[in-house]
Amino acid sequence: MHSLALDVLRRPRLAFAWLVLFALSPALAHEGHEHGTPTPAPSAQSSARVVLQSELYELVGILGSDGLGIYLDRFDTNEPVTGAEISVTVGGDEDVAASPMGDGMFTVTSQKFTGEGPLELVFIITAQTGDDLLIGTLDLPAKEVASADADPSPGLLVGPSGGSQIVVAGITVEQPYLIAGSALFLGFMLGIAVRSRNRFVPAAAIVLVALVVSTAFAFGHEGHDHGEQAPTPSGDAPGRLSDGSVFLPKPTQRLLAVRTVIAKPQEARKAVSLIGRIIADPNRSGLVQSINGGRILPPEAGLPRLGQPVKRGDVVGLVEQAVSQADQTGISEQIGAIEQEIAVAETKLDRARTLAERNVAPQSQVTDAETEITGLRRRLQMFRQSRLEPETLRAPVDGVIAAVNVVAGQVVGPEDTIFQIIDPDGLWVEALVYGQIDPAQLSGASAVAVDGAALDLRFQGFSKALQQQATRVQFAIVEPPSNLAVGQPVQVLAQNGSAVTAIVLPRDAVLRNGNGESIVWRHAEAERFEARPVRTEPFDATRLIVHAGIQEGDRIVVRGSELINQVR
Repeated sequence: MHSLALDVLRRPRLAFAWLVLFALSPALAHEGHEHGTPTPAPSAQSSARVVLQSELYELVGILGSDGLGIYLDRFDTNEPVTGAEISVTVGGDEDVAASPMGDGMFTVTSQKFTGEGPLELVFIITAQTGDDLLIGTLDLPAKEVASADADPSPGLLVGPSGGSQIVVAGITVEQPYLIAGSALFLGFMLGIAVRSRNRFVPAAAIVLVALVVSTAFAFGHEGHDHGEQAPTPSGDAPGRLSDGSVFLPKPTQRLLAVRTVIAKPQEARKAVSLIGRIIADPNRSGLVQSINGGRILPPEAGLPRLGQPVKRGDVVGLVEQAVSQADQTGISEQIGAIEQEIAVAETKLDRARTLAERNVAPQSQVTDAETEITGLRRRLQMFRQSRLEPETLRAPVDGVIAAVNVVAGQVVGPEDTIFQIIDPDGLWVEALVYGQIDPAQLSGASAVAVDGAALDLRFQGFSKALQQQATRVQFAIVEPPSNLAVGQPVQVLAQNGSAVTAIVLPRDAVLRNGNGESIVWRHAEAERFEARPVRTEPFDATRLIVHAGIQEGDRIVVRGSELINQVR
């Protein structure tokens, strides 16, 4: 190395040769010029597309190996247009009828799709929802041309690890190593310049410093265009773009059944939220209780089960009345006395009949004796029934068994509820209204069950007596679902405020993102969706009022938004 330095000091031309070599290597690696044969990097390219929109339709054509696939949807709802006919003019002189594939999908084949460059397409749509004409351009991809092998020359290559390489005199040098070597050579030349008395060496060192600095800038330069570029999809698969929006191809939208609505302001009244619970309609429900109490006995068909339908008057149970020992003794004495009276009356009847047959006594004595015996026997039967016959329990209304609180042999009292019967088609909601809300002004009520089901309510009335400083308000459920149960908690939303003009959206359209912010998905383009933060308040059980975040005319996703939110 010391001999090389001395050789450089003695031969200035050799020094300049080294300087030119190190200066030209980065310059040849500058992007935007000839760099030799680059190593191709794998990347997913999206298929050629044509996207057209009108007030009626949204059309997306995707070029495939078997032709142009066409997806035709309604612009406002993103619903596939079925039963339509599409005629396509390809290149201005070829008319082709699109073949329907079902569910708003069509296919068109033409030899012109195998060409290159822009291709003009004219779509003539005929459908029941309206006729339309859409004109667009399909950019056909350029054909791949195999490049010839070039001789190694100074230039920039991309290494396997993504780093740059420098080719100098047929030798490939990694860019980091070249920079490190240049730094070492720079330090070495500066040291020689300090110790040398030759004027040429300090000047050469200064030139070398300038060249190495410019080399560093050349390596740091990454191209000519550094402006922000619009996010573009990578391939035809769904995914998040660089700006946070979601690229969702039309085929995927069909699988997810994505639907939209156009945001339009409408007049609505503010709603208040109330806490309520499901109750039974008092006119279509009932309780089964014992009058005197006793021991439960099953009827011939057995005790009814939960959910079993019953008719009014059906026997649902028996109650063996409880009789004390003193009462049993008194009843036995009464029965004995009645039996004795019956025996005396029968003796009198026999004697009266004998006398009547001899015409000694009148026939009326026989009739009186028979009547007395009939009355005594009826009294005896009643005493025996009061001791032996159980109480019969019957269903008071038509419905189903909602509660069974006994088993065979259980002793119940007069106040115990044995069975509860309700009509599943007659359910109400009872809610609590506090002082700041006027219950007489409630209207347009609805409720949300614990499973998210919406219930349509009809106002019935409210109480004039407070219960825990609240007024009870009752609503009838219109066509209640079969999975409701008495006592189930619900959230009641009733309109009680002044009218406002705002955008009203379904609750399913509003989601929560990772930080708890309410968002909706805006259908920005045919295959791109944007998340928009919004500020909302409840309107009813199924809708929300949107006060900020979206504008009139925005297409908002109302079905499938949860699935779009999961795309990564």
